[in-house]
Amino acid sequence: MKKQDLLRETIKHIDITAHDTTPLVNAMRDMSFTSRDTARAADILTMMIKDHPCTNILTLAGSTSAAGCMQVYADMARHKMIDVVVATGASIIDMDLFEALGFRHYKGRADIPDTLLRELYIDRIYDTFIDEEQLQACDNTTYALANTLERRPYSSREFIRELGRWLVDHSVKKNSLIQTCYECGIPVFCPAFSDSSAGFGLAKHQWENPDDHLSIDSVKDFVELTRVKIAAGDTGLFMVGGGVPKNFAQDTVVCAEILGHQVPMHKYAIQITVADVRDGACSSSTLKEACSWGKVDITHEQMVYAEGTTVIPLIASHAYHGNAWKDREYKNWNNLFL
Repeated sequence: MKKQDLLRETIKHIDITAHDTTPLVNAMRDMSFTSRDTARAADILTMMIKDHPCTNILTLAGSTSAAGCMQVYADMARHKMIDVVVATGASIIDMDLFEALGFRHYKGRADIPDTLLRELYIDRIYDTFIDEEQLQACDNTTYALANTLERRPYSSREFIRELGRWLVDHSVKKNSLIQTCYECGIPVFCPAFSDSSAGFGLAKHQWENPDDHLSIDSVKDFVELTRVKIAAGDTGLFMVGGGVPKNFAQDTVVCAEILGHQVPMHKYAIQITVADVRDGACSSSTLKEACSWGKVDITHEQMVYAEGTTVIPLIASHAYHGNAWKDREYKNWNNLFL
């Protein structure tokens, strides 16, 4: 089996603007189990969008971007449904920047021997394949960009904003999340930025410039995101997966208090996850548990226990076709740091 045999069919990202799920979600509201939870999550997202003073934060963990939801997030940004992004480095760099550079994810199979995939330089995310040689182009892109910038500590937001600026002139795919957020003034934070292709590129940059290099300051990320929370007041969370992005966004309430600012708990919260609660985690706690930490108000919260690609398009399409976003304005939180 040759490499070209396995990298043949590309993942096609779903277009929520072309599929109106409103009747389906409305019907699910009168069902039970995850269907009813999904409908309530869709209602809460619409409430977040209609609440114009509220700043809506999208958190991304896991591989839904590679699996077909990449355009959903860009559309949510473009159409003013979200105002801030907090994500893993993999979601932003290995998946989004990767496709912005013109590369693609491929439909694969979980039963292909991983030893064979390694021989062919193919990376696997369950039933999705990635060309490792192309992925290394992301490493080199972050390396090359770092070499052109002022040598100082950057927040991940600052560096990703520079990536967005660079993509305006160099991207092959023009509607990436990075470029869309840059154009719409939406800050993108990656609190564990080095855990991605960006890390390899920045490591090479520092290796070659040990005494004069660019670095990523994760504490600066935390301060900047907390500044957004302090300035915004009311906030809502739309969380895909959990982990560092979820906890990072939730912790801004506590951080603000530590810094001497009393801010409200996150007013709205939706989490889509397959994580379990029995080990005490649920990928950084259930939303109700987060209330005990002073992070999330439980008046408008909804856990949806589902694999993300099955429900995210339903919820986001419902919000898009509800048209509440048309009355919102871009909050341009990037301007807070000018």
